[in-house]
Amino acid sequence: MGAIAALIVGVAGYRMHSSPSADQAPTSISAAAARTSPSTGKRDANGVDLEALHAARPEPTTDTTRNPFRFKPKPAPPPPPQQTRPVVQQTPVQPMGPPPPPPIALKFIGISGSAKTGQVAVLSDGRAVYYGREGESIEGRYKIVRIGVESIDLAYLDGRGRQTIRLTGQ
Repeated sequence: MGAIAALIVGVAGYRMHSSPSADQAPTSISAAAARTSPSTGKRDANGVDLEALHAARPEPTTDTTRNPFRFKPKPAPPPPPQQTRPVVQQTPVQPMGPPPPPPIALKFIGISGSAKTGQVAVLSDGRAVYYGREGESIEGRYKIVRIGVESIDLAYLDGRGRQTIRLTGQ
């Protein structure tokens, strides 16, 4: 065991005395590159040009309209201002005559009847159900003008405010 320890110490001592020193030969890649490149300034052992690091740099441009996060052309300049015209106030035109009657609030539910009795329209206002034929009055306010296959025409008893109500109820 002692012989093995002595052998290891001897090999370590030989390696320490036989390795070249740092000032004898450059061993790093950057030092070799500094030795082969043309010298433009003073370089240190690692190949860094120290004078270039301390040299003055050009000032950045002051163009603040460029946005590196947007990739689109510059917007067009705004159009020149137009001359304003004087504003003339107009009085609103009010309709002449009485206001129109309110819409008829009945829904057309369907048609019933037979060939003997004729077509009977079934209507509802949400509270009650009403039945009527063409020409008859409903609820004392409306008159059935015409009964169609998918719609019914109603008007107020005085003949104004004619409205077509579809079978869907609208």
